[in-house]
Amino acid sequence: MTRTILVTGGARSGKSHIAEARTLDLGRPAVYIATAQAFDSEMEARIAEHQARRGPEWITHSEPLDLVGALRVTDGRPRLVDCLTLWLTNLMLGGHDWRAAGRALIAALPEQRAPVVFVTNELGAGIVPENRLAREFRDAAGLLNQWVAAAAEEVTLAVCGLPLKVK
Repeated sequence: MTRTILVTGGARSGKSHIAEARTLDLGRPAVYIATAQAFDSEMEARIAEHQARRGPEWITHSEPLDLVGALRVTDGRPRLVDCLTLWLTNLMLGGHDWRAAGRALIAALPEQRAPVVFVTNELGAGIVPENRLAREFRDAAGLLNQWVAAAAEEVTLAVCGLPLKVK
């Protein structure tokens, strides 16, 4: 039986640190499935910071769109997907059907032999965005997070660098 774990929180809440530690607790080496794409120097610096933090116990697999495929080819070792929110961004901005991709992801989770830890951003506690695309993204992220949380055996909320068990 596989284990699906979701770690959520706001920006700079410590969710990636918590998820990295949790993933390594499940076995080493672990696979880091990176969904980020660097379109500017600021994002390049963020990605470099994450990479520098990880040591030799991590195997990096970059996949901005085909998350189900990435889970398939990396199965057998604990995986960390960082992050669902960036994956959703890639899907939406690329004109892909994010709902179909999200349903395919949920359907693939019971097929996994090794644990999967997901990082995602909690966006629902903020203000209502003023533009349509931002509102659509916030709503899509909320739904995707609910789907993954329902499928997960564990859900952790990161607050001020501390893990709070939700499920």
